[in-house]
Amino acid sequence: MMAASLLRRDKKSTAAHLKADLQRTDNSSGLRQLQELLDSVLNAERGSDPEALDWCKWLLAGGDGFDEFCRAVRSYDNATLCGLVWTANFVAYRCRTCGISPCMSLCAECFNNGDHTGHDFNMFRSQAGGACDCGDGNVMRESGFCSRHRLKTGENVPSVPRDLLLMSEMVLPRFIITIIQYLRDGYTEPESAADRDLQKVLQQLEPHISFLEELTKMGGAMRTVLTKILTNQQTFKELSMGQEENVYAKRNYEKYLSALKSSGLVSVEEKGAGAGATDTPAGEDQDGLQGVGQRKRVKLSSTTKDPSIMDTLKHKCFLEELLFWTIKYEFPQKMVTFLLNMLPDQDYKITFTKTFVQHYAFIMKTLMKSHESDTMSNRIVHISVQLFSNEELARHVTEECQLLDIMVTVLLYMMESCLIKSELQDEENNRHVVVNCGEALLKNNTYWPLVSDFINILSHQSVANRFLEDHSLLLLWMSFVSFFQGMNLNKRELNEHVEFESQTYYAAFAAELEACAQPMWGLLTHCKVKETQEYTKTVVRYCLETLQMWFDAIGFVDEPALNQLTFHLPLHRYYAMFLSKGVKCQGLDLDSLLPDQEMLMKIMVHPLQIQASLSEIHSNMWVRNGLQIKGQAMTYVQSHFCNSMIDPDIYLLQVCASRLDPDYFISSVFERFKVVDLLTMASQHQNAVLDSEQERPMLEGALTFLVILCSLRIHLGMSDDEILRAEMVSQLCMNDRTHSSLLDLIPENPNPKSGVVPGSCSFEEMLSAIADFKAPVFEPGGSMQQGMYTPKAEVWENEFDPIMVILRTVYRRDVQSAMDRYAAFLKQSGIHTGNPWPPYKERTPLHPCYRGLVRLLHCKTLHIVIFTLLYKIWMDHQNMSEHVLCMVLYLIELGLDNPVQDDKVEEEHCHDSWFPGTSLLSNLHHVINFVRVRVPETASEHILTGAYTTSSSGMNARTTAQVFSLVAERRRKFQEIINRSNHEASQAVRPKSSSSRWLPPGSPPQLVTEILEIRESMLSLLVKLHQKLSAKQDSLSLSWLAEVDPAHHAHGDGLTAIERILAKAATRSRHSKRCLQEICGKVFPPIPLKKNSPGDKKSMDKEERRQRARERQQKLLAEFASRQKSFMETAMDVESPETDAVMDMGSAEPLDSEVLYDCVICGQSGPSTEDRPTGLVVLLQASSVLGHRCRSDTPKRLPTTDEEHIYPEDTCGATHDVRLSLMQRYFKDSSCLQSVSVGWDGGVYVQTCGHTLHIDCHKSYMESLRNDQVLQGFSVDKGEFTCPLCRQFANSVLPCRPGRGMETGAWHTPSNKSMSTLVKEVEDLQEQLGIFPVESNLSKEMESVIKDIKSTTQKKYMDYGKNPGSPDNDFLFMYSVARTNLELELVHRGGNLCSGGASAAAKRSCLNQLFHVLAMHMRLYSIDSAYNPWTRLTQSTHSRDNEYCDDERPEVPMLFRDVPSLLIIFILTMPQPLRKEHFTCVVKVLYSLQYTQALAALSVRFSREERLAWSNSGAAKKNTPNSDKSWESLLGHMISELTKAKDVYDTNSEETLVLSSSVWSPHSIEFSLQQFCLPFLRLSCLLQHHLYGDGLPGCLVEEEFSLLAGCLGLSGSVQCSGASSSAARLEWNLDAFDLISQWCSEVIALSDTPTHDFLASLQSLLGQDPQWAAPRLLHLPDNYNTIFQYYHRKSCTSCGKTPKDPALCLVCGAFVCLKGHCCKQQGVCECVLHSQHCGAATGIFLLINASVIIIIRGHRFCLWGSVYLDAHGEEDRDLRRGKPLYLCEERYRVLEQQWVSHTFDHINKRWGPHYNGL
Repeated sequence: MMAASLLRRDKKSTAAHLKADLQRTDNSSGLRQLQELLDSVLNAERGSDPEALDWCKWLLAGGDGFDEFCRAVRSYDNATLCGLVWTANFVAYRCRTCGISPCMSLCAECFNNGDHTGHDFNMFRSQAGGACDCGDGNVMRESGFCSRHRLKTGENVPSVPRDLLLMSEMVLPRFIITIIQYLRDGYTEPESAADRDLQKVLQQLEPHISFLEELTKMGGAMRTVLTKILTNQQTFKELSMGQEENVYAKRNYEKYLSALKSSGLVSVEEKGAGAGATDTPAGEDQDGLQGVGQRKRVKLSSTTKDPSIMDTLKHKCFLEELLFWTIKYEFPQKMVTFLLNMLPDQDYKITFTKTFVQHYAFIMKTLMKSHESDTMSNRIVHISVQLFSNEELARHVTEECQLLDIMVTVLLYMMESCLIKSELQDEENNRHVVVNCGEALLKNNTYWPLVSDFINILSHQSVANRFLEDHSLLLLWMSFVSFFQGMNLNKRELNEHVEFESQTYYAAFAAELEACAQPMWGLLTHCKVKETQEYTKTVVRYCLETLQMWFDAIGFVDEPALNQLTFHLPLHRYYAMFLSKGVKCQGLDLDSLLPDQEMLMKIMVHPLQIQASLSEIHSNMWVRNGLQIKGQAMTYVQSHFCNSMIDPDIYLLQVCASRLDPDYFISSVFERFKVVDLLTMASQHQNAVLDSEQERPMLEGALTFLVILCSLRIHLGMSDDEILRAEMVSQLCMNDRTHSSLLDLIPENPNPKSGVVPGSCSFEEMLSAIADFKAPVFEPGGSMQQGMYTPKAEVWENEFDPIMVILRTVYRRDVQSAMDRYAAFLKQSGIHTGNPWPPYKERTPLHPCYRGLVRLLHCKTLHIVIFTLLYKIWMDHQNMSEHVLCMVLYLIELGLDNPVQDDKVEEEHCHDSWFPGTSLLSNLHHVINFVRVRVPETASEHILTGAYTTSSSGMNARTTAQVFSLVAERRRKFQEIINRSNHEASQAVRPKSSSSRWLPPGSPPQLVTEILEIRESMLSLLVKLHQKLSAKQDSLSLSWLAEVDPAHHAHGDGLTAIERILAKAATRSRHSKRCLQEICGKVFPPIPLKKNSPGDKKSMDKEERRQRARERQQKLLAEFASRQKSFMETAMDVESPETDAVMDMGSAEPLDSEVLYDCVICGQSGPSTEDRPTGLVVLLQASSVLGHRCRSDTPKRLPTTDEEHIYPEDTCGATHDVRLSLMQRYFKDSSCLQSVSVGWDGGVYVQTCGHTLHIDCHKSYMESLRNDQVLQGFSVDKGEFTCPLCRQFANSVLPCRPGRGMETGAWHTPSNKSMSTLVKEVEDLQEQLGIFPVESNLSKEMESVIKDIKSTTQKKYMDYGKNPGSPDNDFLFMYSVARTNLELELVHRGGNLCSGGASAAAKRSCLNQLFHVLAMHMRLYSIDSAYNPWTRLTQSTHSRDNEYCDDERPEVPMLFRDVPSLLIIFILTMPQPLRKEHFTCVVKVLYSLQYTQALAALSVRFSREERLAWSNSGAAKKNTPNSDKSWESLLGHMISELTKAKDVYDTNSEETLVLSSSVWSPHSIEFSLQQFCLPFLRLSCLLQHHLYGDGLPGCLVEEEFSLLAGCLGLSGSVQCSGASSSAARLEWNLDAFDLISQWCSEVIALSDTPTHDFLASLQSLLGQDPQWAAPRLLHLPDNYNTIFQYYHRKSCTSCGKTPKDPALCLVCGAFVCLKGHCCKQQGVCECVLHSQHCGAATGIFLLINASVIIIIRGHRFCLWGSVYLDAHGEEDRDLRRGKPLYLCEERYRVLEQQWVSHTFDHINKRWGPHYNGL
């Protein structure tokens, strides 16, 4: 009732009335009224209507306006945090110097207002969204707060008056329950509704939630009220169920309850069946695998300490239910933002975090079911990162809400959904389960939000400690890790190639890194000190237990299954890393952490299997498994994975090797690598498991692995700094690196808190210590170089470590690259010139725990292998290689450098006693006489002497012949170890069963045992190898031993290595020294074995042949290089004097000979003829470069604030447009079109590479290109091609005129005809009618080029007349082409002709040919003699005044005409070739006109007084002799003439006064007259140079005027008034004063029609200025951030939106949308449109979001690179790294230069079509 009456009143008064009621002490009536009002207004049944929102706003404000209310509430804001929330793609900042948590981020405003100079910060695009941490001391250091949040503003804010927020407290609870009811009502379960459209529900709620968001932004006071409401349990109870009578609310509540039911991890039904679930009847369980999961899951729910994790949720306040619906609706962005916006309120933060944790399991359950898991993941992390980065909060919820239990349980729950049976080892009876990497959960990385939260909370010390102390949690975690142990199993394909290459390995590697390794690194960071020893011991104990369980589950005994490979052993790696940490940082004793020998033997099997398989993969044994197996091998060693995968594996093997019997270990290695059969003295053998081409790489792999095993020290005693240094050196040795790629390639601990943060000081210091910075240079080929780091010389000399390089290379070619660079260094520094071997590097000492590793090098098995291999290499057996020898020598040297400590010579019952002891040093000189070998019967082993008969010395058979079987030896050792462990009963059977597998299959031929006579020791074999390598008989003389010094032999080839070893042996043992002397002393007969002599001869020949081949190759290369050089000089723009066939023709040749051209296609040389014309390869392009010139030399600045602007009105193009349209307003159109040039914008520029071809050859060339399908970025249909010789881009052929090259001979001879005669001759020449050219091939070609030229530019740049397409129009366009090319060549020469003739620009110019083509075309138009300007220049025509009357419009007066245009018109329309005297005559006449125009323009700039003064002084001089050659008299005459006209001068005298504040002196007048005439003189001179081949002498800038005038023959009467005078150059053909009067009268006649604007335009036409500065691109700010911050959020001028990809035109500063569909016109996107409009299809755009520049040229585009580089000289494309970028002036100059010289097409190679889509 009452509500209805309230509703009728206006909202403002109602609100005021209610507020007054509620403020009374007895407010019950007010309350009742309010409730009734709200009941009717806020009704969830009605859906959301705007009316309701409006009511709420008025009610909250309680009678005031809502905006005033907002302001009032804001004034009480006591927040000290920024808390700005942003969503994905927002640009934020992260400062590592100020951050405490690695997730810290700042909004741009707080960042820019804080002081971060010199900090390690970067800008980044937010992936998932985030919030600004400014003001939060838990996440960042206070020094980094911005100025606004540094002052604790909250403290002095007055407290909030109660009545201000009174209404809010009453109204908002109702508002929130309405939202909740609406959410309840709209939700449908995914199963039930087919058309489940949650988005619709959310869209309708949008305004409500936005309103809440608005409230949160009112500041702290309002957030406090909201927090109270959201967390108040009483209000929730009252409102949640709804009142009795309200049916809607009831139904609504029931919906909510049913939604809650399914919110537990384990659904209710499952729980009830908890007991019976294990024995489900077979009917329910079709799939065995499912059963595994089911069983596990039930067990799981009972293991958790806190059953509530599994239970359904119960809600106690609004906040909890709001979060529940947020999850149900899969985290709508608006809700997330609202919940996060509240976080600055501390009470809210704590409650919300607890609520979040309470819902955690439910969140993950929803995530697994979601279809949009990516978006949802981002939103979840957006929230969780804000909560868990704060250590206080994280610890609080860990203690109170069991956060760790929840996380681990949920992780287990998640992975259990995708477990399968492992097939590793025992396929049938395997009881182990692993995750299935093909499942969506793993493939799509759905688990990452969870894992990332887990890693985040483990980074807090207090939380990690709880985790490590809680044993049951650790056990759970280990069982989680074991799900990944052995996943993604590869089985080697032996027959068919696999049909489908699965890409699951991505998922597997990502899962191990993220779910296992990163949490491991997180835990390891907290195990750094002695006090944490217990943690390590616990983890190690659980690792071993879990490993034992794993071995049992997969049924592992002692041999790995054949042809199976998994790269994933996280349990091994956990064990290894905790061992390493314990020994390195916590002082634990290694042995206390190790298991018994048998367990060690098991542990080493799988990591060793991986190392052997790596070798197999690289030997192409897995080739049938497809490329993906190579991908796995690469990923395993790749920089982001290596320290979590291969490093721990190798360390674990090192630990095993140091504790197990060395003979057992070595024989295991060779057996795993399948090369046992190869290790025999016999020259032939059978290998049961390898093809012969795989033997060599496998042997190399085994030896290299042993070397790495014995020499790698990463976990065995190197300090962190040494590791960093070694990693850096190895990466820099492979290739020069940029700073960022180096950062990326150095494996850092994946946990960001680990201390070695990339970019920390240690990184920079280390880098500067080992590398030199090469600044980014720009190479002439156009490729952009980045700033690179390259190793210093001493690093190459002392630190290059090939072993580390081999370990770290992903691609095998990088090893070669490192060796090549090393060789280049040695050659350059003169240390060694040949092909060097990898240098041997001394190692850092081992940590005492690992001394046992050295025993590997001192065990008989290894020595026998070494001996055998040395023998085989010496005997040239097959499958031996230099690398094998290199590694064998490396092992020997390692053994010599690491003597074994305890030399108890225990005489073992060794296999047939090959060697007496185990020390390498003593075994080196032990001679071995006979060896018993097993060879195939057919073998040609001719040294099978009856060994027993010859040995009369009575050796007993035992010492005679040694037999060696690695396998048997290994079995024996294994047996011993097992027996020692007292398992005889169970184990006795083993060795027999497996060793049978290793006997080679009994295939014919049978093996027989023979005895081989050897009589060598390792030393003697080394000496013989030395001889063999050096190909000299006595390569080691006795004297050599005396002066030996091992240190001297650090670098070199195999010889050096052998010498170094022998030297070390000799210095360390007297016995060895004696043996050596003996060996060297016997000067051997060639080599005692008959077998080898032919071989040796062969190897000698081989060497010689190689040498000769090398020399031949060198010679060829040298010849090729010289050819290439000469080609480069002719083809490219090398600044050298012109050697261009086209340019200098004629000058050197006899006078009348024809020019010969070379065709680059058919190679013939000959003249160009009418029938078979030759043409120049040219590129025609439209250009607006000239039009962008300005008057001032300083380039315009790019605006970076709203105040700055760029005005295009003052450019050359705009000025000329204005001038032409002014003329067209007042004068006759046809005359206007001959008085100016166009082509400033959109003119056609013609350039050539200088090569010529027959036009018919060119046509067939184009035909072949058309049929060739492989097109390289150009379009043949548009006539584009590349020059067949130099591959420059071109699109037309310009025909060369037959005949002589330049007008030579008679055409050149100066005549002494008088000026008037010449003038008459010129006039007659013009009167001649154009001779229509004979139809010939040549003329056809010329026509087609003209067509090409016209089609090059757009229509609008060709039609300037009133009637488009008229001959006048065509005429204007044609001569403007000549003008454009002349002007551009001037620009390329630097804007003047001071530099003389030699110039790069001249190379590309083809003006001579172009002129003839244009002239031929122009002759078709004859100029009507009545209108011929020549007559008006050279005759008095007073009689024609009356003719003006009948014509509707006058012609353009001579004083307004553009003189250079006239010059070109005259030259082009007179018959070619033109005599030089006529050319000079035309120039002289036009110079007079130009000079007169200069005087007129000057007079307009004078003030009235100055004009008066100068006209008087001029009049005074008029009667002196030669007065027509003095500017004073001419100027005076000019002024007096023009003053006759009404108001030519007086229209705006006030303004001119302001302009000419400076006083004109005679000197400054002379100077400005010269400057005014210079452009005309330059063009004339250039034209003369091209037509007549005259040289262009260089000069100083001051002398340019007089020099050019001299060249043009404007000698005048220089003697009269000094050379500097410009007037002295004049030669008048009539009386000067009459002519000037006549020209002035044309202007005066016009001023009879005075309208004000007409007079103004008269003045602007008279006061023209022909000088322009060089074209420049915009001036860019030094710091890229200035551009980025202003433009990346700026809205587009045409569509008003903020573009997704904003771009800037660097020519004119226009802001455009790249690829934006919003600004498309007729299917063409904005950048392409702008490039046509601004640059006649050439555009240079800076992409704001990527910092790179793209060039659009016609229908193609290319990425040019960036002109902004970071402090390390690198580009940052797409701003991925976000480091500060600074302008690189050099690059910008290069860009500008390419733009001005039109060489984008030649220099940039990677062009593609843009299909108008940019």
